[in-house]
Amino acid sequence: MKIDLRSFRWTREPAAYFVDENKIEITTKPYTDLWQRTYYHFRNDNAPLFHMTTDRRFFSFVVKTDFTRSNHRFDQCGVVVYLDSENWIKGSVEYENEYYSHLGSVVTNHGYSDWSTTQISADIKSMWYRLSRRDDDFCIESSTDGVVYQQMRICHLHEAKDEIQIGIYACSPENSSFQAIFTHMEILECQWLPHDGQKPDND
Repeated sequence: MKIDLRSFRWTREPAAYFVDENKIEITTKPYTDLWQRTYYHFRNDNAPLFHMTTDRRFFSFVVKTDFTRSNHRFDQCGVVVYLDSENWIKGSVEYENEYYSHLGSVVTNHGYSDWSTTQISADIKSMWYRLSRRDDDFCIESSTDGVVYQQMRICHLHEAKDEIQIGIYACSPENSSFQAIFTHMEILECQWLPHDGQKPDND
């Protein structure tokens, strides 16, 4: 189902943006990021987020990102699940240098972030994401063609009990700015199927 962007709202507007029914463009501000505490011991919660609110317990959110214009270390754009400053998930490609970028995800629970990444070629300038919810568990997948998806991460948000905010983000943690482009946004029936294997433990 194609998303009606009239239901989307900003949590912090970017330096500039353009929105129509088929495309969102975000121009980032310098020194914007999402991160909480772990390892770096700083707290950043100033990246622009464009999101919808949903109480659906089972769904998949799909979007294509284009970051051709990212050219500075840590420039990034991707998908986000946001509850508040201390509880959220993001998945993105983060520019590193002219040779490689990082495809990765961050999960933040109760004010502490982690970061899981893999290196990809800097020649890759667009990425599809499929972010799925099953109750308070989530799966992030990525694809270079929008057809074949590969799992990036399965994770849990402790506070994702009812409504959540899901959408897109872009930021530039250092002194830079770039334009990120988002297209092909859809909400689908949950594409992350129930586990077929060991039965759940009884609580």
